[in-house]
Amino acid sequence: MPPARPRKLAKVPFVELADGRVQGVVSSGSDIGRVYVSSVAASTYEFACSTNNNRPCGGARGMFCNHILALINESTLQYGAERVARYLRVEVPEPTAQAISQTMSATRPSQGDNTAAASVFSQFLRHLAYLEFEPSTAPVPELQWFPPTRVVA
Repeated sequence: MPPARPRKLAKVPFVELADGRVQGVVSSGSDIGRVYVSSVAASTYEFACSTNNNRPCGGARGMFCNHILALINESTLQYGAERVARYLRVEVPEPTAQAISQTMSATRPSQGDNTAAASVFSQFLRHLAYLEFEPSTAPVPELQWFPPTRVVA
């Protein structure tokens, strides 16, 4: 599925709607070698944010940090605000990244323990590995479990 709108990958290189969460990897604003793994759960809006070395985010103290706000913003660019709001089960009259964030923040969600960080970061690294492949129409062995839907000409 193509992105809803083009987005810059420098700040949020990886975002996905998976496992009942909006989750992804967000670059640090202060250290080029550090990234944060952030997530927000659907319905409860429980949030988590930590570094790739599993250190807690200093900005996520009882409320959404800037990494989570950036993740929500980029998820709306990638998937569209309506789809993100529907996935997170946020009821807003006119879905925008800001409206979604404000509505979730108003519920005072709890901070989670970020147990999913390792799997999210692992998925990000797996996606990065595809950048090393030469462009080809040949099947990728680890993706062969996807059923074929059409023939490449």
